[in-house]
Amino acid sequence: MVQLRKSLIIAVTLFCHAAHQVQCFSATKITAAMPAKSPATGLENKFYEWKCDQRIRYQSSGLDNDGPSVLLVHGLFVNSDHWRFALRDLSRDGYRVFAIDLLGNGYSSKPKTVSEETREQICGESRRFGDSEAFKEDVTLGTSGGGTRTNINVDLRHPLRSIYNFYTWADVISDFTRDIVLEDKSDGEKVTLVSNSIGTISALQSILDYEQFYNGLFIVNPNFRELHSAEIPFSKVTMPIIRSVQSLLRNNGKPLFDSLAIPSTVKQILKEPYAIEEAIDDELVDVLLSPLLTDGSAEVVFDTLSYSAGPLPEQQLTDLAARLPVWVCYGSDDPWTPPARVEALPTLTNGAVEKVISLDGIGHCPHDEAPQLVNPLLVEFLNRVQTPSLKSEIQI
Repeated sequence: MVQLRKSLIIAVTLFCHAAHQVQCFSATKITAAMPAKSPATGLENKFYEWKCDQRIRYQSSGLDNDGPSVLLVHGLFVNSDHWRFALRDLSRDGYRVFAIDLLGNGYSSKPKTVSEETREQICGESRRFGDSEAFKEDVTLGTSGGGTRTNINVDLRHPLRSIYNFYTWADVISDFTRDIVLEDKSDGEKVTLVSNSIGTISALQSILDYEQFYNGLFIVNPNFRELHSAEIPFSKVTMPIIRSVQSLLRNNGKPLFDSLAIPSTVKQILKEPYAIEEAIDDELVDVLLSPLLTDGSAEVVFDTLSYSAGPLPEQQLTDLAARLPVWVCYGSDDPWTPPARVEALPTLTNGAVEKVISLDGIGHCPHDEAPQLVNPLLVEFLNRVQTPSLKSEIQI
């Protein structure tokens, strides 16, 4: 239940402002004012027109550079501004850098109710599984102590059949890569993905679906999804309790959101994932909260809190079978990502993870807490993927 409390606290904190704006109508129109430029990066806020009039907000830098292209994928309930330092530093190093807000996040569209026709087009689960149940059988997963669990059946489908799932987000990433990042680029040019936390699952799924677009993935603090039914101990007993709490939040969560709708509370709660408290500045709080004044944000958080299914990173990495380079860095003081489980990834995934780097004294968001450590690692990895014959030693 500690993990349940953790996820609920994050969700409520980051979405509390959005709860004031919830209205009961079907729309994808964004009504909160979005600045012409990001206050965190100074970059123009742009939109990618995705399927069925859904708009995906993104930022880009270094478009005139001749270097390779990088696409940054954010974590849970944040947005492209969380990559404020990578957008700046990588472009200065000569790379073309893009960061997106996944559907339902940041300033991207947040459709509440959609027609069946639209659902079939934008819901990644519907496109893959139709109306059927979907399970991945005989999966090997890790443990917090670095061990393994075998013969696990992983439920892949959102219990609410929500459009907000990893397969939808993977489709957003793949389509954006094809239509925006690789637009007007020569045939054969590929993109490097960089992901944080839960965004890693969407990034991995995009690679599994469209491997031809990508040349590697750099993961910043993976998330093992402790609220997934495959991760919950004694799930036959505990999952009904968790489902009840999830239902209660979906139906009665607004007052709790309202009670936390002040920046000082947000700063205080962010001290749990952030080991470097100095990184929790006013700019960070602003760029996390301001986009949440958009219609539909509350529905997204409730859907996501109820998402105790979907693919898992160890499963996906094993499926990738080391066909592309994957590096992982993580903060040693991350309260949510067990170090031993991260360190075991190269072995558990049969070599799919090529290198693991521990960052002492850093929390769950090293790219924002300590960009001076992470961004040089990104450049090192970008050099690695441009040299396919180079096989790095695993760091354990």
